[in-house]
Amino acid sequence: MRIRWRLAAALVAGATLLAAAGCGDDSGGGSGDGPVELRFSWWGNNDRAETTKKVIAAFEAKNPGIKVTGDFADFNAYFDKLATEVASGRGPDVITLGGAYPREYGGRGALLDLSRVSGELKTDKIDAAALGNGKFEDKQFGVPTGVNTPVIIADPVVFEKAGVPLPDDATWTWDDFVRIATDVAKKSPKGTYGVADPTKSDTLDVYSRQRGEGLYTPDGKLGISKQTLVEWWTLTTKLRDAGASPPAATTAELATQPSPEQSLIGRGLAGMQVDWSNQIGALRKASGHPLKLLRYPGESSAQQKGMWLQASQVYTINAKSKHPKEAAKLVDFLVNTEDAGKLILTDRGIPANGDVLKAILPALNEDQKAQAEFIEAATPTMGQPLVIGPEGSTDTPNILTRLNDEVLFNRKTPAEAADEFAKQVEAAIK
Repeated sequence: MRIRWRLAAALVAGATLLAAAGCGDDSGGGSGDGPVELRFSWWGNNDRAETTKKVIAAFEAKNPGIKVTGDFADFNAYFDKLATEVASGRGPDVITLGGAYPREYGGRGALLDLSRVSGELKTDKIDAAALGNGKFEDKQFGVPTGVNTPVIIADPVVFEKAGVPLPDDATWTWDDFVRIATDVAKKSPKGTYGVADPTKSDTLDVYSRQRGEGLYTPDGKLGISKQTLVEWWTLTTKLRDAGASPPAATTAELATQPSPEQSLIGRGLAGMQVDWSNQIGALRKASGHPLKLLRYPGESSAQQKGMWLQASQVYTINAKSKHPKEAAKLVDFLVNTEDAGKLILTDRGIPANGDVLKAILPALNEDQKAQAEFIEAATPTMGQPLVIGPEGSTDTPNILTRLNDEVLFNRKTPAEAADEFAKQVEAAIK
């Protein structure tokens, strides 16, 4: 059994995606009696690579006629290299994507409609909401590697020292959120805040969905209203002015320091932080505190539920793969078998296949079980599947960060920032 491993080098970003993208010589393939050769790409660190190596070995043992080459890189280098390879027709057979990238690539014809390989890749035991993250234009282009959900992460140590009880996340409102964050900050030492600034594109999605909107519409337009944006920035400037969240300079600095160890909650300097459920382990390790997962405020009284099950990542198949059925067999093995699940555990999210999740529960550590239990309890109350951002929407987080700085530094009013956000995002997604 031969598995080749290459750490992908960062190439020039921004290569144009071509609808005729596909696998070139690197994807290769056997001829005559030789094995079929696949290339499987993902992003992550060396620990993930070692785990994936074991999964590929298990797959090859059950499929001796297929050889798989693993290809990985860190997040930024991965997408730079992938864009270049797909544009040049040398993309991997199985491609790991996330966020708005499935729609970016699928919309340009680079991804296979998985209905063409439904005999090899089953999706009937995968959560329907999670499947929605890989579906658009009524076609299933990807399946979730696992699921997580946007959450509020709370530090009970900070709350206890402040003498403030943890919120009841089944009933709390956004007014409660502001009041509690302010209370924690006022009763904590200087430099400890009730909440890190919560402005992120995911948070805006939750907040606007609760108001019957959403960051994007199903037909690929901007969905969030200017009024909702104004209300949001009015809320966050209220937090800032009350000292419940950090001053503008601190928030701007933190935006360039994304690691758990650099975050306020990771340093024990915030009572709450918006994040993803799968970050609980890393943040617990950084802080040394028994952090808790909470539902977003406003869910119980919202026009509609804002939270959703999010595919941690999405496995897709290159539309021009020379071996789509064999690629589908690999994806099926990754998401639907206990053999793969017991190796991957929660590295790529909580398994979306319920049978796989049950099989791995005994092997999960305390942090992983906290994620699984939270998602299991919250799933019945989740909202509709997320509307995946259209082509160009990968620019939205950067647009939001820039304009959030403008608001927090008082260089723009919430209304001015809302107008500019709409203008810039609409230009990006045309």
